Amino acid sequence: MTANDNRVYLYDTTLRDGQQTRGVDFSVADKAAFARALDEIGIDYVEGGWPGANPTDDRFFADPPNLSHAKLAAFGMTRRPGRSVENDPGLAAVLGAPVDAATLVGKTWDFHVDVALEIPRDENVQMISDSITHTKGRGLEPIFDCEHFFDGYKANPEYALSCAIAAFEAGARWVVLCDTNGGALPHEIEAIVGAVTAHIPGDHIGIHCHNDTENAVAGSLAAVRAGARQVQGTINGLGERCGNANLVSILPSLMLKMGYETSVDKAGLKRLTKLSRMLDERLNRAPDPHRAYVGDAAFAHKGGLHVSAVQKDPRSYEHIDPASVGNQRHILVSDQAGRSNILARFGEIGLDIDPKNPKIQNLVEDVKEKEFAGYSFDSAEASFELLARRFLDGVPDYFEIERFRVMDERRFNARGSLVIESEAAATITIANESLHEVAVGNGPVNSLDLAIRKALTRAYPTLDQVRLLDYKVRILPPPDNSDGTDAVTRVMIESGDDTGAVWRTVGVSANIIDASIRALSDSMTYKLIRDGIAPAGKE
Repeated sequence: MTANDNRVYLYDTTLRDGQQTRGVDFSVADKAAFARALDEIGIDYVEGGWPGANPTDDRFFADPPNLSHAKLAAFGMTRRPGRSVENDPGLAAVLGAPVDAATLVGKTWDFHVDVALEIPRDENVQMISDSITHTKGRGLEPIFDCEHFFDGYKANPEYALSCAIAAFEAGARWVVLCDTNGGALPHEIEAIVGAVTAHIPGDHIGIHCHNDTENAVAGSLAAVRAGARQVQGTINGLGERCGNANLVSILPSLMLKMGYETSVDKAGLKRLTKLSRMLDERLNRAPDPHRAYVGDAAFAHKGGLHVSAVQKDPRSYEHIDPASVGNQRHILVSDQAGRSNILARFGEIGLDIDPKNPKIQNLVEDVKEKEFAGYSFDSAEASFELLARRFLDGVPDYFEIERFRVMDERRFNARGSLVIESEAAATITIANESLHEVAVGNGPVNSLDLAIRKALTRAYPTLDQVRLLDYKVRILPPPDNSDGTDAVTRVMIESGDDTGAVWRTVGVSANIIDASIRALSDSMTYKLIRDGIAPAGKE
């Protein structure tokens, strides 16, 4: 590696290592879509899976996606003991895949060779050399994953090195040092990678860390500091056990913190947040709001002192510009808030008000009181906007929910199957007209939502677009620490409409149905204000 070599290559293993995550099951369509997304952002290598290992991977490699930048890689093992490279079906499946590179894993820890393979150590070294030579001869780019390299090096550095050197001398483009158990610490990784670079050039060395000590990202960056120039990992840190090194954290750290060059340009880096959330959506998982760089909370400011400083200069509490990774700043409103939080949120929601308006301090106090009573405006931005508007210039009198009733029925149908239905009745007043509607739904909240909406859509057809996307309930202890039977219920509702807009509202009450009604009412009111709808009878 030359002294001025500043280029780091990115190798994504989400489609294989990520598949080993508990609860993760990629479809062929998922794999193809995500491979293209990785390609679009600028990743160098996309590992598609293990040909011959399962039907999903077989179908993926039967018709792989066309990638314009990334090299598609197939994963497999070196030849088996007692077989030639020409007579190993597993190796043949990998080398027969329509890919650019083949990544072969082999043993580099003498303990595994002795106990798992039960073969002479020299034979394992020959297996590595034969497999890499054969791969290169087939016209594929050979990559060798040194399984358990760091454990092997600690136990027997001479033997671990002999395995890695054999792969390099046989023509491996990359010799990847794997912390397979995830137990190596960053200082150990940096020292060992540095020792390996005395035998193999750093621009041929890769790093593959698991996260069992929560050090996979740190270990990967330490390896780069020591000379490694390929980093393997997964998006969002997916992987077996505690996961793999998270490329979402590694990529911006390399580019924005350490000054390394990658194949991802500034435009690609700005798509990082979208890529992270796309994976969560594909897996039907809620994104981790506290994920570094890309989480909703990564640049969220709650304390009044912090917000005041951020308003003057974001660098006071932000380590990078959130826009550089496609994220954005969030000013949260809570019982920790001050005037700065409130004023910042006004700007976000488009409310123009004199900062000296005395009503602002009244709103601050009201927010604090409501949060003490159980409300949470951190995630319920729509409810906060309605609260602010009520304080400042009022909210139109669209409707009033006069009364409601819910009845659940448990019965068996004609086929003998158990059926549980909820029937809700609601009386709504709109422009002095009282409307009564009944609806049957899947649970009390769904049935109430349907009944209320049936009445409201008569006067406000735009509400027919509203969809209930998520519903969360939390039982809170009474604020005065009295008897637990006085606990209150907080309901958080996420709603959306046909335009793709999403908003969240909150309701609090001792009764879960009443709390739900409060959140639902805010959701409908917010939609009407957002669409610029005038109250019925006042157009």
